[in-house]
Amino acid sequence: LRQEIGYGNIKSPVWMYFVIPFVNGIVGWYTNVLALKMTFFPLEFRGIVLYRIKNQPWGLFGWQGIIPTKAAGMAGKLCDLMTSKLFSVDEIFRRLDSAKFARVMEDGTIVSLERIVNGIAQEYFPKVWSNTPETVRAEIILKVFEEIPTYLSGLIVDMQENIDQFLDVKEMVVRRCSANTQLISDIFLTVAKQEFVFIEHCGFYFGFLFGMFQLICIYFVDSLWIYPICGLIVGWFTNYLALKVIFSPINPQKFLGFTIHGLFLKRQKEVSVSFSEVMCSKIITTEAIWWSILNGPNKIQFNVVLRAHTLLFVETFAGVLSPVASVALGPDRFDQMKKEIVVKTMEQIPEIIELSYDYTTEALGLQQTIRERMELLGYKDFERVLHPAFEEDEIILIVIGALLGCAASSFFILTSIPT
Repeated sequence: LRQEIGYGNIKSPVWMYFVIPFVNGIVGWYTNVLALKMTFFPLEFRGIVLYRIKNQPWGLFGWQGIIPTKAAGMAGKLCDLMTSKLFSVDEIFRRLDSAKFARVMEDGTIVSLERIVNGIAQEYFPKVWSNTPETVRAEIILKVFEEIPTYLSGLIVDMQENIDQFLDVKEMVVRRCSANTQLISDIFLTVAKQEFVFIEHCGFYFGFLFGMFQLICIYFVDSLWIYPICGLIVGWFTNYLALKVIFSPINPQKFLGFTIHGLFLKRQKEVSVSFSEVMCSKIITTEAIWWSILNGPNKIQFNVVLRAHTLLFVETFAGVLSPVASVALGPDRFDQMKKEIVVKTMEQIPEIIELSYDYTTEALGLQQTIRERMELLGYKDFERVLHPAFEEDEIILIVIGALLGCAASSFFILTSIPT
């Protein structure tokens, strides 16, 4: 092993010829692993922020994962593709049954309204209310309760007719993923878990094969520069090939009797299941949808509709209170009382809306819709659902692999060959 072989006067130790393919394999594996880690981590920029280009992972001294850096843009692309290929907000919201929605909200609304009616009565006409017989008070409150289903079902029907004015799904997804960059990373880490393992493993296999090619180079070339150059080539091509075989070819093709197809595309049904699950359990959740309606950028439009329905509702049961209250209060004070009931009723909606979460999730069936329609997409459309989200940054992964390969090979040769 200490003997030297080579072409003409170009000699290298025999042991180098045995070691180099394995070293290149390790370099290929390590660069792929590290490149993937740098794709997703760290979630926040780590380093000294002396200078940094906006929406780029690197700074003058520091790094942030590529996916977390581009979280907002990637989330926006994913949402655009989902709403154009998999579902529409108008379609899924029309699946809500207004009568069933009213029933699941009814108990919570009854408790809130009983508290509101008693509180308002004690505030505006306490003596009259306390002197009113218990049976009469119970009858008044019961008549108020009878109007609740009409109030809630009417609100839902109006929402269904104008849901695009109240809910901006893209804004919701982008906001959530920007505030918690782990969410967008979880999509890729969950959906493409097998492909990332493949990228890591194939780094060794491709690196080993390129190492065989490097043996020919060092046999004929007497220069230490051949090692970092070959390391750069190994890092570049192992990442390049690994990424290519995941999404290419898009359609199955026959080659020497074998069927060749992009690894990710071959798992369309499995990917559809995991994608729909992580998307609907972590990002487009029922809780997030209602929060966006109640507190998002279109909350003013929703509050206008909510106020209109609440006014009609209050006018209806105010008529029940009128014989007791109007004489004691007078018309102006009575109108003021009705306005306060409207405000207090509207304030209760966000607190009791969570009672509808289970029914809303079941009725919308968003997870099932995304899964089923994703399974039915053609290969070209399926590839476009996820690939474009990080396609523009593939070159960064490849360059990272090349630089790491060059550095690793340089380190190996500097520590292995005496000066």
